[in-house]
Amino acid sequence: MANLLLSVMGAFAELERSLIRERQREGTELAKARGAYRGRKRSLSEHQVAELRRRVEDGVPKAALARKLGGSRTSVIPYLSSVRVNRCEAVLLGIIVS
Repeated sequence: MANLLLSVMGAFAELERSLIRERQREGTELAKARGAYRGRKRSLSEHQVAELRRRVEDGVPKAALARKLGGSRTSVIPYLSSVRVNRCEAVLLGIIVS
């Protein structure tokens, strides 16, 4: 009897979660349609990104550049998508599956 009750309660909980997800997805789609859902604002300006890419191409370590900009190395890497990354970084970013 207890197993039956737990199963029914679990089914209701699963149904409620799916309804919540559906309402959230609909709300997100409506917000995107009216232009209110744009994601996070970029923390670096275009000038800073250009300077960052130039210095990486010159061989300056990414960690040193990140410290100079007040962030971490992992927050700088997405800005360098057009700059060649080594194999270790590519594996960490999910570009290469080891």
